[in-house]
Amino acid sequence: MNNLCTDIGYNSLFKHDEELCGDKVAVLNNEDSSLVVLADGMGSGVKANILSTLTSKIISTMLSQGMKLEDCVETVAATLPVCSVRKAAYSTFTIIRISDGENAEFFQYDNPDIIMLRNGENLDYPKELLEIGGKNIYRTKIKVCEGDIIIAMSDGVPHAGIGMSMNFGWSRENIIEFMTGFAHVGFTAKTLTTILLDECYGLYGGEPGDDATVCTIKIRSRVPMNLVIGPPSNRDDCSKMMSLFFSKQGKHIVCGGTTSSIAADYLGKKVVTSLDFPDPDIPPISHIDGVDLVTEGVITFSKVLKYAEDYLADNESYKNWITKKDGASLISQLLFEEATDINFFVGRAVNPAHQNPNLPINFNIKMRLVDNLSECLKNMGKRIKVIYF
Repeated sequence: MNNLCTDIGYNSLFKHDEELCGDKVAVLNNEDSSLVVLADGMGSGVKANILSTLTSKIISTMLSQGMKLEDCVETVAATLPVCSVRKAAYSTFTIIRISDGENAEFFQYDNPDIIMLRNGENLDYPKELLEIGGKNIYRTKIKVCEGDIIIAMSDGVPHAGIGMSMNFGWSRENIIEFMTGFAHVGFTAKTLTTILLDECYGLYGGEPGDDATVCTIKIRSRVPMNLVIGPPSNRDDCSKMMSLFFSKQGKHIVCGGTTSSIAADYLGKKVVTSLDFPDPDIPPISHIDGVDLVTEGVITFSKVLKYAEDYLADNESYKNWITKKDGASLISQLLFEEATDINFFVGRAVNPAHQNPNLPINFNIKMRLVDNLSECLKNMGKRIKVIYF
């Protein structure tokens, strides 16, 4: 077992004037493997959404239970409803399965070919033709390496610009050339997906002529991160809490004024508050020798949660926090972009200042913030551990 893991990010553009997307992505993660299914239903709108949802759900569930691909395809063919216009039950799909952080297997049926980038360049991977249930399906088995980028997509991506900015659409070679420019930057899978879909949206002139979905997988090393917020409910546990917190491998983030004082006392250092206000709505950060980042507590944490919720949705706020230096942006950069394994150390002490009914924050809100942010990070594919004091 190596120290590699999969960073998975996906999103979709809806066809113009459609309220539902005809593409669907299903992701299943466990301790030693990741499974991704991208399905593209025939047509668009409600019918396509039903077709792709059924396809992705059936395939991902059956494969995760150890069923053979042949059985999955036959089940999909027998289960999907028949289109009343085309007289066919039709949904294309791409399956990506990565085991032990190093063994990858692709199954591709009528979706655009997967793009695989290694060392910033396109990798021509092998493909084996299989005939299953009367369908031609291509299978690939390949070893993956740290830094590899795997991009799966629906046909709405290469169709971008047809008859508009590009007469014949956006070719696979065009997409490869575009994405290789970002391969070495260090962006996460979700950010690479966002960049590619933003370009598609522009090529469509802001009115996509088809559903366009991108799912990016990036192979990366595990990176631990530690965050402490709030003092312990028992003052005698301050030293124990900080001892455990600073003993953990990885960077250390301290949130909250009282918590910062406890951390500084434990380290025998001083808290130095910055006079810079990069964002007037976010309290300034502080500095403690031996701590990677020191921020204010609840207000900053609330902003991080908003960024996390947006990151899981359309990622529209990405341009706001990726380069800013306020506390919420810096925490977001560390947790969303850098970390893979995050340890939360949460103090249960009640801050008297937060019990003022005229203030919009209280102890319960702080606990909910931690719970909600933890859930968001889990949905990003992070390993989360929360320790209460």
